[in-house]
Amino acid sequence: MDRRSCWPVRFVIWAVTGPLFRYSDTWQLVINTGTTIVTFLMVFLIQNSQNRDSAAIQVKLDELIRTGSVQNSFVGIEHLSADELEELRTRCEERAKAVAAARRGGRAPRSRDEAQD
Repeated sequence: MDRRSCWPVRFVIWAVTGPLFRYSDTWQLVINTGTTIVTFLMVFLIQNSQNRDSAAIQVKLDELIRTGSVQNSFVGIEHLSADELEELRTRCEERAKAVAAARRGGRAPRSRDEAQD
């Protein structure tokens, strides 16, 4: 059965069992527990999917960096500590500010190395 066609069946079961059990506390507990379990499992499914997507994107970015004309030192930065990442981010911001200042001053950096200094 297709997932999209499954929700009407669940709704009918919910609608039929409510009056049968006279919307008792036990019925409410079972319905709430069931929906909680389904929600919990869906969160894990979504999180697993997002983790795989993030890992795949990271690998693709690493490959682009490795084969491109940018710094290879950025490959694997996801394994750095929070302090190391903050230091790297600060250095990148300083380099970007230096490039922007050079461009405002009417000259662009002569080379990539000059932009990084």
